[in-house]
Amino acid sequence: MNIRSAVIEGTNFLKNKSILSAQLDTEILMARALDKNREYIILNHDKDLNIKDLEYFKKLIHERATKKPIAYLLNKKFFWKNEFYVNKNTLIPRPDTEIIVEQILNVVKNKNYLRILDIGVGSGCIILSILNEKKNFYGTGIDISKNILEISKKNAKKLMVNNRVKFYKSDVDKFAQGKYDLIVSNPPYIKTCDLKYLERDVLKFEPKLALNGGLDGLSVIRKVIKKSSELLKKNGKFILEIGFDQKNRVIKLLNNRGFYINSTVRDLANNDRCIISTKI
Repeated sequence: MNIRSAVIEGTNFLKNKSILSAQLDTEILMARALDKNREYIILNHDKDLNIKDLEYFKKLIHERATKKPIAYLLNKKFFWKNEFYVNKNTLIPRPDTEIIVEQILNVVKNKNYLRILDIGVGSGCIILSILNEKKNFYGTGIDISKNILEISKKNAKKLMVNNRVKFYKSDVDKFAQGKYDLIVSNPPYIKTCDLKYLERDVLKFEPKLALNGGLDGLSVIRKVIKKSSELLKKNGKFILEIGFDQKNRVIKLLNNRGFYINSTVRDLANNDRCIISTKI
């Protein structure tokens, strides 16, 4: 079987499983099976496949048919300016979260040296993107999962910023290492009762730990705000990702902990996504 025939067969199989991006996904998975880029697949559609590559391709297609995200099948996701390693232990970086990176870089554009803490570091996509842009910044990332921290460390090495970042396995409540100029967090903020409404690929495959924000969606956010008020230097910046309907409640929590609200930022879908505040 040649590449074209396999791609047609794979595309039809995914379409029958209600995968909306069936052809694109099929081409991406064929590229993965052959260890080539997608352009190669398009330009070499008459090339015959060997048995081993064809079997691997079919395996990937059948996994995708279960709604397993492409990022987990490829073990990578592009975010900001780099590719990040991801697996089932970590949330897949979202385009909306790039807004956080954009806002941080805007806030620190005139700074030459900063110490940054990322609470709930996950794949490391936020803090490592910042360190990659700002060569005199130093970072700390904390997470409660050892498996997640291994992914962060792997990505730090990949971006060659591992000499400027430290990672700690710690619950946010118990962390008390250092003082910071800027703290960023993208915590779990979905109400427990709303998890069932998530898209199937998210609900079935992505870690609940990174999604579940408790009964009111704010249980982790409360902890993060409290800890940030303790670890931030005076006039330090705190940048927090929130759910689309949480702005007013989170602003109240921040005000109660001595934060001045600089601005709120909307995402690509025009939903409130991020609050920028200053410790006063």
